[in-house]
Amino acid sequence: MAAGLTRRRFLSLAGVAAACVGTSGWATAKPPVPVTWRGQALGAEADLTLYHPDPDEAAAIIEGALGEVARLERLFSLYRSDSALSALNRDGSLTDPPREFLDLLRQAQAISALSGGAFDVTVQPLWSLYASHFAKPGADPAGPSPALVSGARARVGWQGIDLSPRRVALRDGMAVTLNGIAQGFITDAVTDYLAARGITATLVNMGEYRALGSHPDGRPWHLGIPHPADPARLLASLDLRGRAASTSAGLGTAFDAQGRFHHLFEPSSGRPASAWASVTVVAPTATLADALSTAIAAAPPDRAAGILRAGGGLEAWLLGWDRKVTRRSLGNDPA
Repeated sequence: MAAGLTRRRFLSLAGVAAACVGTSGWATAKPPVPVTWRGQALGAEADLTLYHPDPDEAAAIIEGALGEVARLERLFSLYRSDSALSALNRDGSLTDPPREFLDLLRQAQAISALSGGAFDVTVQPLWSLYASHFAKPGADPAGPSPALVSGARARVGWQGIDLSPRRVALRDGMAVTLNGIAQGFITDAVTDYLAARGITATLVNMGEYRALGSHPDGRPWHLGIPHPADPARLLASLDLRGRAASTSAGLGTAFDAQGRFHHLFEPSSGRPASAWASVTVVAPTATLADALSTAIAAAPPDRAAGILRAGGGLEAWLLGWDRKVTRRSLGNDPA
């Protein structure tokens, strides 16, 4: 997936992303200095800054974290021909799947079940249909025909994935995309990698955000959510201490110039989701925030609170097409 405005995420950091080693590891003669990396993870804009008294050690830690990113991209990338995901889509099955690949698919299946199928990693046939339709010169602005949509939709259904420790298999004609959950998984993996190496305060951005501890100066990590149609405006500023956040917005990747057809699909209809302009979810992990924001974006509006609660999310910020913002949380929703 391309970076920047072609992505479905619109989170931006309000403040400086920084990470520190535990205070017991600091050399009093050397104040911590920032060491920053910026790049991409699964095609998403990503960045990481470590505040560390030893710049060389900080650089080595970042290099190790990026090694984890590269390793996981070889599993989850839709665009690498040598990835485990590409092999599954090409061959229809994958023998002896890597542990993380199986784990992520199991988490995806759980979110599919609790969301009533609103989250579904098998929507790739729909993506391919719309992308190929609008790539043609003189494409019908009304989109693919109902018959073609129906045909693609017949190949969508999370129950068609057969999972076992030794094999993953797809029903004939199916294909999987992990773009609605894998960036969160990689964000969690990098956060865990840093924590295991003594980093106690960090805000990781590997396409999604997850905070570890508080800011090095003691204040909370704050994340600003820009309005997708007006990036100069913030929908909210979130306190992310020990939490993760993800935003899903159809405007992020549109197939047509008018933005009527985008990459967030309602599996039940085969059409682009239209319930919300954007959905931001705060959850204990980035994997969960990523998947729940996608599920809520693709579900009917009256199911947002139920999906958030069932999935273990903490709060959701829902932007309607009328530009009104609704907040849902486990603390302010009726049982």
